[in-house]
Amino acid sequence: MTVAEPGLTEAPRISTRRFVAAATIGNALAFYDFITYGFFAIQIGHTFFPTHNAYGSLMLSFATFGAGFLTRPIGGVVIGTYSDRVGRRAGMMLSFILMGVSIIALALVPSYAQIGIAAPILALIARLVQGFALGGEVGPNTAFLLEAAPEESRGLLVSWQGASQGIAGTLAGIVGVVLASMMAPAMLESWGWRIAFLLGAVTLPFGIYLRSIVHETLHEPEDNAMTEDTATLEGWPAIRAHAGLIGLAVVVLGSGTISTYVANYLTTFAQNQMHLSPTIAFASQVISYGVGIIAVLWGGWLSDRVGRRPMMIWPNFLYLLLIYPIFLWMVDSLSATSLLVGIFVLSAVSSVGFGAFYAALAESLPKNIRGRTLGTVYACSIAAFGGTTSLVVTWLIKVTGNPMAPGWYMLGATALGTIAMYYMRESAPVKLAQNAG
Repeated sequence: MTVAEPGLTEAPRISTRRFVAAATIGNALAFYDFITYGFFAIQIGHTFFPTHNAYGSLMLSFATFGAGFLTRPIGGVVIGTYSDRVGRRAGMMLSFILMGVSIIALALVPSYAQIGIAAPILALIARLVQGFALGGEVGPNTAFLLEAAPEESRGLLVSWQGASQGIAGTLAGIVGVVLASMMAPAMLESWGWRIAFLLGAVTLPFGIYLRSIVHETLHEPEDNAMTEDTATLEGWPAIRAHAGLIGLAVVVLGSGTISTYVANYLTTFAQNQMHLSPTIAFASQVISYGVGIIAVLWGGWLSDRVGRRPMMIWPNFLYLLLIYPIFLWMVDSLSATSLLVGIFVLSAVSSVGFGAFYAALAESLPKNIRGRTLGTVYACSIAAFGGTTSLVVTWLIKVTGNPMAPGWYMLGATALGTIAMYYMRESAPVKLAQNAG
């Protein structure tokens, strides 16, 4: 991967590759864990929550999945504040180590059949630690990417925050496809899903090394016309000064979270409602996250040239128009083609707008509250909507009997997110320079 800018010497290019890799590997591991849990929700439910009906087991599994979101806001505040005071590198190291410990712990917890009620309790504790770590990952990570990036390529480099999630999802999907293809269902349910988690832990030593050698960005000077009038404010006064932006960001991130976790739920939806094989279900997620990587980076790159707002608003509006017909096609045909093509189109279009959004939010916040605000806003949005989406969609399908329920839920959320994007101010340096001139 090369992200060199014209005129840069070889040393800065190496440094850029290094800091992008350091940020990406940690963020990818964090999201790999959460995404993998969603993919294997059925198998995990049977391992830790055996009940007399599949619906009850699945709901208990998703409830434990959602429990990890409860500690995300705490992690966002604690680790985000730590990164604003001590440094981005310190915050990223702390969250990464906690995530690594918890992912290994979850993979090694014995089943309910082996240790009884202790099994779901230990699994729940692991999820709570994972949520805390991931809540504290996004703020320092995104702040670091923005502050280490050249001004003219902030959008591209900050969009690696979103791309790392796509990398995690792609890897998780590939692992799921391989395991589902190689193992009998009983083997996959018994211990196969644990392999997926342990494979993620392989990145731990590499991530710790990369994050230990990157330079600190917290105390470097920064010229930002968007925040210069509030740069001297500290703590709550600074946060209150940006309350409007924070409110819009919560809506946008809540909208994107619902869309993401509905897409993740399609792995379960494809098996339970469309009656497709686990291999096809996992393959859909490989496609979704794979195309998302390219789209989010392209959206970030283009936002450096045409501005953040156009690249947020128009792709999201197109996404809004596509959701209903694509879900209707999937529900009516119940075919692998509709699932794979539909998720390809939805992921490609939705990811473009978020490639611009990450930079727009980060560069609109002053440096002294950037880590905690990014982390807390993101974590609260995810906790409120990500932790409940799988439960809500499963419940809606159950009570309405309508398999279109996930599409309607996604449609409403996207409409609100598009409106919030419209009201965000332009922050791209190229546009601010044009306006000033």
